[in-house]
Amino acid sequence: MIVNTDTMISISDVNKNFSNVTKTVEKYGYAIVLKNNTPKYIISEFNQVASEEHVSNEDLLKASAKLIARNKKVYEELAQ
Repeated sequence: MIVNTDTMISISDVNKNFSNVTKTVEKYGYAIVLKNNTPKYIISEFNQVASEEHVSNEDLLKASAKLIARNKKVYEELAQ
């Protein structure tokens, strides 16, 4: 993940002025909250997170095929 330094906000600044956080999220799509100068939290728009939860059938089938291939011996034992 490439991080834009303009999206980084200290946790103390978040506590003092949350409206700056919302403005950052509106502008960049997310804000990174720093705790002890280390990235700790990501704040993003609800709609963005909800849309990222959707998995296409094709992606799901690919993941399933990969798991089945990786665990073929176990599935064969269970089938007996």
